[in-house]
Amino acid sequence: MLEGIKTENVLFIDIETAPAFADYKALPDPFKKCWDKKAKLLSKTEEETPEAIYDRAGIYAEFGKIICICAGFISLTDGRKTLRIKSFSQENEIDLLTEFTKLLNTHFNKNDQLLCAHNGKEFDFPYLIRRMLINGLPIPRMLDLAGKKPWEVPHLDTMELWKFGDYKNYTSLELLAAVLGIPTPKDDIEGSDVCRVYWKEKDLPRIVKYCCKDVITIVQIFLRYQGKQVINEDDIIFA
Repeated sequence: MLEGIKTENVLFIDIETAPAFADYKALPDPFKKCWDKKAKLLSKTEEETPEAIYDRAGIYAEFGKIICICAGFISLTDGRKTLRIKSFSQENEIDLLTEFTKLLNTHFNKNDQLLCAHNGKEFDFPYLIRRMLINGLPIPRMLDLAGKKPWEVPHLDTMELWKFGDYKNYTSLELLAAVLGIPTPKDDIEGSDVCRVYWKEKDLPRIVKYCCKDVITIVQIFLRYQGKQVINEDDIIFA
């Protein structure tokens, strides 16, 4: 499986997002009105008011923002396979996206290179593109899908690959790690905790650590898909 893909040509990424404002009351009126309409579609009970479920706003690019991007790539040196991890995180989303774009344009901009994420085609990749457009930033070639045929899109998705052509529902990264015998990345916080940790606990470094673990897990799953040996912990280098 995936035998024709060189792992050193793949950039593995994961993003973490949070609501754009600290709480529902901080929402500007135009956004509050739009969130109220969105919340009606999301609410399952009367107790789930727009304010009560505002912590879910980070899932949607129109109401959220990117607070962390972690990227990993495999390199071969003297026959030794290493995984290098680099993270981008800061309060200013424009600066964060600009720095990530520089990485893509400088080191991952060739025709034979690919981006890979878990559920990336449904979440990470479109979220990145939308937030770049919202912030008035140019879309890097690796994310620009305009005019491309499906087979020309340089994106891989470990969740989509796991479907093998069927239409089963979402398969979490945690579950895939468990069935493939890979250490879980969810040994501290989970995605549902990010809003609280970011806005209430003000602990962005904790979120970065969590995001990097996800990238490491995506890489290990991808290597298992290829029938290759996973990366040893001692061969993981944080930039």
